[in-house]
Amino acid sequence: MDGKALRGTRHHTADGQALHLLSVLAIQAEVVLGQLAVDGKTNEISQFAPLLADLDLTGCVITADALHTQREHAEFLVAEKGAHYVLVVKKNQPALYSQLKNLPWRQIPIGHRTRDRGHSRVEYRSLQAVTVSPRAGQGLTFPHAVQALRITRRVRPLSGRRWRTVTVYAITSLAVHQAQPAELATWIRGHWRIEALHHTRDVTFGEDHSQIRTRSSPQVMAAFRNLSIGILKLDGHDNVAAARRHHARDATRTLTTLGLTA
Repeated sequence: MDGKALRGTRHHTADGQALHLLSVLAIQAEVVLGQLAVDGKTNEISQFAPLLADLDLTGCVITADALHTQREHAEFLVAEKGAHYVLVVKKNQPALYSQLKNLPWRQIPIGHRTRDRGHSRVEYRSLQAVTVSPRAGQGLTFPHAVQALRITRRVRPLSGRRWRTVTVYAITSLAVHQAQPAELATWIRGHWRIEALHHTRDVTFGEDHSQIRTRSSPQVMAAFRNLSIGILKLDGHDNVAAARRHHARDATRTLTTLGLTA
């Protein structure tokens, strides 16, 4: 889950605030399952449960950024929806962040490592995971959290020698027998596919430059962009821009993709 502002709408509102949309993306299919308009980032929290309420989430793993690391969200996902969560923890949750930071990470082995080279940089990622047991006095002050995670990223541009290190903490309701470190790392990285979706809407579809602003029209157009991207992804196109050009050259290709052939 993640939110996105439609920047082109801010010039046409009385308060100068852009329309903000909160979306839920099925990572494997890369299809948007739902989208709601909110007043701004602070109100994403109030729309978290309503956006997911009608979806069958039994056994699903929900990822979200630190804004949604809320006790009410965790209770809703696990107790009401039968789902699991992997949530990033930052300093907006100072007590929980301090608990995670002060765990004995030097004694915890690295469970998963990756190395990536691309986008003009080299990146090393490592993930540590530890079970936090209330019986051992290590329980976290967060509902249903049973594993604590530390992700360390070391990044260097190909044109330079200086490394930049970023450390991120996270929690999950998944026990160690339900999710190995490699799976957790995949879900955490997979969360950023929703950022890639937003990037595609901006760059390929020019969403931030759109001047459509009447009533619910901006939200409707965002839904159409999500739908178009989802259809192309399900049809096997990795590059949405190339897929659009391919379909634009022959109108009948769109019908074929939609299964509307005689």
